[in-house]
Amino acid sequence: MWKTKRSTVDGYFLAGKSMTWWPVGSSLFATNVGSGHFIGLAGSGAAAGIGAIAYEWNGMLMVLVLGWLFLPIYIASGVTTMPEYLQRRFGGKRIQLSITVLYLFIYIFTKISVDMYAGAVFIQQALQWNIYLAVVLLLSITAFYTVTGGLAAVIYTDAMQTGIMLIGGIALMGFSFAEVGGWNALMEGYATAIPSVRFPNSTCGIPRDDAFHLFRDPVTSDLPWPGIIIGMTVPSMWYWCSDQVIVQRSLAAKNLTHAKGGSLLASYLKILPFFLILLPGMISRILYPDEVACGDPDVCTEICGNPVGCSDIAYAKLVMELLPSGLRGLMMAVMIAALMSSLTSIFNSSSTIFTMDMWRFLRPRATEWELMIVGRVFVLVLVVVSVLWIPVVQASQGGQLFIYIQSVSTYLQPPVAIVFLLGCFWKRTNEKGAFWGLVLGLLLGCLRMVLDFIYPTPPCYEEDGRPDVVKYIHYLYFSSMLSVLTLVVVVVISLTTEKPRPEQVSRLTWFTRFDPVEKPTEQVFTVEGSRETLETITTETHQRKDSASSVSRVQSQSRLTSVLYWLCGMERRMEGEKPPPPPETAICSLEEKPCLLHIINTNLIICISVAIFIIGYWA
Repeated sequence: MWKTKRSTVDGYFLAGKSMTWWPVGSSLFATNVGSGHFIGLAGSGAAAGIGAIAYEWNGMLMVLVLGWLFLPIYIASGVTTMPEYLQRRFGGKRIQLSITVLYLFIYIFTKISVDMYAGAVFIQQALQWNIYLAVVLLLSITAFYTVTGGLAAVIYTDAMQTGIMLIGGIALMGFSFAEVGGWNALMEGYATAIPSVRFPNSTCGIPRDDAFHLFRDPVTSDLPWPGIIIGMTVPSMWYWCSDQVIVQRSLAAKNLTHAKGGSLLASYLKILPFFLILLPGMISRILYPDEVACGDPDVCTEICGNPVGCSDIAYAKLVMELLPSGLRGLMMAVMIAALMSSLTSIFNSSSTIFTMDMWRFLRPRATEWELMIVGRVFVLVLVVVSVLWIPVVQASQGGQLFIYIQSVSTYLQPPVAIVFLLGCFWKRTNEKGAFWGLVLGLLLGCLRMVLDFIYPTPPCYEEDGRPDVVKYIHYLYFSSMLSVLTLVVVVVISLTTEKPRPEQVSRLTWFTRFDPVEKPTEQVFTVEGSRETLETITTETHQRKDSASSVSRVQSQSRLTSVLYWLCGMERRMEGEKPPPPPETAICSLEEKPCLLHIINTNLIICISVAIFIIGYWA
């Protein structure tokens, strides 16, 4: 906090682009694996077996795609936010503003509220607190931490919290396997983990026959294998290759080699959730079938307050029942670390894109002081809206939090992923094609999402009376169809309308990333481009204030006021003090040292081989 220059836009939002590979990789992992993973992934393991781990292992490959294919384009373009990239690539403002609004919507409904709910579930189980009291407590801590720190502070604390999560996760995994009797006992015991009280004449509480298979029946299963290959990959590409929360960490790396190294570290770490989170969730069902796998709505309501199922308490149940008091405190620290690492990352990135892409569009002459205040206040707005959405999260997808996250994501993310994919790798893509492909895709995605909320998955003891389009078209298949439709619309409209201008292609696609650097012919609202203007406006404002000041003006701030300014990073200059010089423009170089390049490319081959092997082994 002392070194990040939090009183400037660059320092608060960008971290100076000075991070090395290990904090970048650790931050990518910690941002992704938040408390929603500990609660949700373990809950999905308890409810339906290993199928949900496909999302994690798909992410292993996608984070490598980010480092080797997408990041060189983003670095060459010199952008700070993902909506800003689309504005430079396609021109105009309508795509940039549309994506900004969509990103904020996704952050609220699939990230912030879910993480808060997951952390509150754990605290509720551990301390027997009311779930909303737990949420308010968590938010008070997290909002204070986010408002007072910058991106650099978030990344370094993420790196520290990754270590805490790994130590705690390994400890609980060891206790879990020791209690259940080892690997063979897990394989045999899961199929017989049936609660003693079940709803009669129903499938409630009965484990799936394909619980230990990754690729499942394409028609009748909960995760059909064609959907995993296609329908899961496109939303995963959005998350890892064009989500502001993830890409912002990679852009903070000091150069492309360190960014790739961070992607490699995150990819290797993505192997671990299977062993540290999902398998313990399955063990929890074996040890406590009457609670974790409850099959009667009245019993479930009594246990966890959720009539549709209590699988989300699987991880917290292990912690409270298996671990001695000292290690319970460690796991409490693990869950708080996971929650804070993900929430602070999302809060920082959300305030970044709102301030840089939306507020500056509404107020182009906003001073740097105003931008810093808006960024911090917006965090508080996000918190309030997210709390209001928690009851919907609590009742969705049969009590499986992780599946709720993924199902909502597959309705909104494919059109955005396709637009980024074509924008980066097809020079002919233009603004009209991208915009109308995005609009059509999002309209269809929102329609399906609304239908899912109107007609939620019925409990296991009720007959499924949903419309056929919801009942028979799995959300992963819908994702595949939505991706193909968006792709066709973007290609057809782009080919039948004008070509993009040269400045909309140069250093903005894979094939033009090495073009010589040229100044854009039109004004582009970037941090670097607007910094000089902001400083000029700030200087003029201070000059006007100086000329109108009276003799009675207070010459110095009180100590309390100074402390408050310091906590928020709002450092005011004293009267007559000149504004600091603008920072040096970052060089968007793609050069890499040959020796380091060989090392990371070798690791790339090893990492891809490991991912393919583990997916094939469990398929």
